[in-house]
Amino acid sequence: MYPITGETLQVYFLGTAGAMPTPNRNPPCVLIRRGADTLLFDCGEGVQQQMMRAKTGFLVQGIFISHWHADHFLGVFGLVQTLAFMGRTDPLPIYGPEGCQEFVQNIRQLFRYQVRFPLQAVQLEPFEAVSCEGYVVQALPTSHGTPGLGYILAEHSRPGRFNREKAIALGVPPGPLFGRLQAGESLQVTREGEPVEIHPDDVMGPPRPGRKIVYSGDTRPVYQEWKSVACDADLLIHDATFDDQEIERAREVYHSTAGEAGRAAQFLRSSALALVHISSRYTNTANHIKDARKSFLGTVTAPPDLTVLDIPFRD
Repeated sequence: MYPITGETLQVYFLGTAGAMPTPNRNPPCVLIRRGADTLLFDCGEGVQQQMMRAKTGFLVQGIFISHWHADHFLGVFGLVQTLAFMGRTDPLPIYGPEGCQEFVQNIRQLFRYQVRFPLQAVQLEPFEAVSCEGYVVQALPTSHGTPGLGYILAEHSRPGRFNREKAIALGVPPGPLFGRLQAGESLQVTREGEPVEIHPDDVMGPPRPGRKIVYSGDTRPVYQEWKSVACDADLLIHDATFDDQEIERAREVYHSTAGEAGRAAQFLRSSALALVHISSRYTNTANHIKDARKSFLGTVTAPPDLTVLDIPFRD
């Protein structure tokens, strides 16, 4: 059977600050909603209030932590408490790099009452993938001076286009049989008095790629290492802690500049680039966007907190 497509794919920027929050930017957290699934990529402080403001609800299927710097995980403790108060019973998997098991064990030890739903620690290695319904989340190597991961959310391929004219020429009458073929079902029709088997491949074009989002986490540019899996993303969400005037500082603390994020997006042939993890030293991101556009020809944004992007199908 062909997969049924058409699910929404939305990105909520719940926290776009660097290590220090600002009056307008919370610590790092990107929420991705794909169909009925809600995933968090990093989980900075105050995430519950940001989820309320964004009206996302709290039906979280998993949390993917990029690394164990506190600005990326402190929100997990409050979120777990909120989910417990709300009566959650489903397991909550927490994915991350080396140290994930220890982190989840610390959550269990710090709570003075028993969390009544299972917390599952899932340590991932670079390029390891988590299979979900209709998509995968794959880990990426990063360079941040500590064990860390970026992540790709990549949908499975979609069916090709249905060729209505060809189906009619093969003897398939317009109507419900069209839908059965598009759903991947073979069927039998009568043509010139003889039974004929019609297969989906007879009337469907080649498969079309699903959508793809890449999240860098905190990292120096390592996009060459991602080439085999991260090209042609609909959206690259990349560390841009500094503008290009602070390149030496970026190298010193294992972060990227906006210009380096732009070069990553151009190299990976991304359709759009979102600059995140903005240092608290900046009151606006005009220079960040300017620096990224020096190399990247696609859409560049430095989204404020609570920005929501809908990721459409490419065709």
